[in-house]
Amino acid sequence: MQLGMIGLGRMGANMVCRLVKADHECVVYDRTPQAVKNLQAQGAIGTFSVEDFVARLAAPRAVWLMVPAAAVDDMLATLIPLLQPGDIIIDGGNSYYRDDIRRGTEAKSKQIHYVDVGTSGGVAGLDRGYCLMVGGEKEVVQHLAPIFAALAPGIDAAPPTAGRKKPGSTAEQGYLHCGPQGAGHFVKMVHNGIEYGIMGAYAEGLNVLRNANVGKQKSDSDAETTPLRNPEFYQYELDLPEITELWRRGSVIGSWLLDLTASALLTDPKLESYAGRVSDSGEGRWTVAAAIDEAVPVPILSAALFERFSSRGEAGFSDKVLSAMRHGFGGHVEKTAKQ
Repeated sequence: MQLGMIGLGRMGANMVCRLVKADHECVVYDRTPQAVKNLQAQGAIGTFSVEDFVARLAAPRAVWLMVPAAAVDDMLATLIPLLQPGDIIIDGGNSYYRDDIRRGTEAKSKQIHYVDVGTSGGVAGLDRGYCLMVGGEKEVVQHLAPIFAALAPGIDAAPPTAGRKKPGSTAEQGYLHCGPQGAGHFVKMVHNGIEYGIMGAYAEGLNVLRNANVGKQKSDSDAETTPLRNPEFYQYELDLPEITELWRRGSVIGSWLLDLTASALLTDPKLESYAGRVSDSGEGRWTVAAAIDEAVPVPILSAALFERFSSRGEAGFSDKVLSAMRHGFGGHVEKTAKQ
């Protein structure tokens, strides 16, 4: 099957390589010419303008956008006038599902189909495959099934669930038509919100283990410091690389995220190459907003999102307010930060 791919970054380029390996024809475009040339060498058909890109695609065209969410509308403004009725646009990035509903309505007015695909797999997806959460018209999604099947991990990626009997489901292949336009990105949005929570739990737990030797440390003894009452209970020098490696085997908290953590700690046990500033690309915020609209409690996901804000220094002023109040009512003088 032929597919056009716009956006050849870390994921888009690997997706093209995976499709080419599965004998699909890929026409590619990116604003960076070298990215196009790199994929030409891998067997893709390279183009260096959107106009040439569209001209190389046979009708009905299938165009997959793998660009940042903020760039989708501008790309659509350029792309849609060049397309014809019956063509298909696929947004595989991390767009807000409400934008999908709007864009789908606009595309439909021009008789163009719009499909949203939440894509999970990261840079490892080239080899592992991509978990695909799809929203759009049923017939259009079925038409694109060969593309989804080639990108997905396949049935051997996980053992079958005991007792599961659902003939015809594609979930075991690693892709699923979740519902109408927006449904794919809605499911991916919550997927990423959960990801924030899992990552935060690993990070906090490992920090508790890292500080299990606090009883051996010299502690301050002054009015500003709560003393450690039982230092004898915190005398452990724990090997975090070894512990994470252990947890990968037979533990109920084993996961790919734990695999990645173990790998990072193996090469950099103190994680000195990281500053600890954690970005968020929007999905965690949107998940919390949806939970508020639905009146569904999500304390863990909310806390994980707010911790990311804190990691970027966004709690700095509120911390200063707290310090100012303590100084005001009790004359408490700030202590210097630990070095």
